[in-house]
Amino acid sequence: MVARVKQHGDGRRVTEGWDRVFEVLSAEPRRQLISSLLDAPPDTTVPLPESAINPTNPGDPEHLRQELHHHHLPKLADRSFIDWEPDPLVAGRGPQFDRVAVVFEALHAASTEIPDSLVSGCQRLEQEQQEDTEG
Repeated sequence: MVARVKQHGDGRRVTEGWDRVFEVLSAEPRRQLISSLLDAPPDTTVPLPESAINPTNPGDPEHLRQELHHHHLPKLADRSFIDWEPDPLVAGRGPQFDRVAVVFEALHAASTEIPDSLVSGCQRLEQEQQEDTEG
């Protein structure tokens, strides 16, 4: 009976962990930032808002800067996925970065299996898909 209680407790912890990962990945600027950090060396920072802009839908950089500062960066930092500084506005990998990175790495590894409707307009997945079909 004790093992069963522990198993349910672990299951709840795992479920909550996945919920946190998918919650922070539910917004495009956060996904772009994670992707930019994956492309950067592990111990460096990336400039913002540039590193959180979707190149296929850039929008207003000043508006994005405000959204990053007040919403997106705190949400990622609260989960220890990133660390960030306000002046200059930069972000780097946090102690739990690998928990979101693994989702991107899995998607990139399976890029040819992802429906085109989810790949078109996503520069990174388009690139991965093209590289997989060429090589």
